[in-house]
Amino acid sequence: MNHRNATPWKLLPALAICALFAQPSLSQVIRCTDAKTGKVSYTDGACPSGTQTHEVEAKKTPEEIEQERRSAERALELKQQRQQAESAAEAAEAQRAANQERIRAARAAAAPKDYANSAECATAKRNYELLSSSLSRTTYEQEVRADAAQRQMDLACLGPQGYAELERARAAQPRIVVTPPRHSYYPAPAPAPTPQQPYITGCSSFYCTDSTGARYPRSGPGQFPGNGSACKSKGGQAPC
Repeated sequence: MNHRNATPWKLLPALAICALFAQPSLSQVIRCTDAKTGKVSYTDGACPSGTQTHEVEAKKTPEEIEQERRSAERALELKQQRQQAESAAEAAEAQRAANQERIRAARAAAAPKDYANSAECATAKRNYELLSSSLSRTTYEQEVRADAAQRQMDLACLGPQGYAELERARAAQPRIVVTPPRHSYYPAPAPAPTPQQPYITGCSSFYCTDSTGARYPRSGPGQFPGNGSACKSKGGQAPC
């Protein structure tokens, strides 16, 4: 088979109609039935002798043939118009779907994304919680892993802009490094304060006042608190 001369499949219906019109359609169609065997055959002429003759299609006039040709052309034209209309409708539907997709994408780009309620944020939080609960003791490697998990959670829940602002705030904070002592020790408890004895802070003509605000008469027997000891008086004024 020569593929170069092969007829495209889409052109076969039109070529078949043209071939039909090109045939001489003035002949009639006659069915011939053999009376002995019942064999049926068709012809456009006379049936053989001994057969039953039945006219299937009468011989058409030129006017009828022309009318059929015009009807076939009209049917083919209507079919082509219908196909063009269907193609146009499909193209319009595809264009409408593309326009809706562009509008949806534009709205999604314009609307701010809710990072805090996103699936990425929930996954990052879950990973951070699982990692934090699995840390038995703090080591440098575990601190690095925990810091990476926290930063991933911050990025997923705050978004790129919020994460950048948080990183700038972290960079501005002073870094304090506490070096643990090589050997643990317990400082000695501070000694309890020794209660201080009251002492005379001043005297007037009639009484003296100590450091607690108490008053002592200067005349008569009694004891007066002094600096480190008590001053005694057997009568008269206190010597303090």
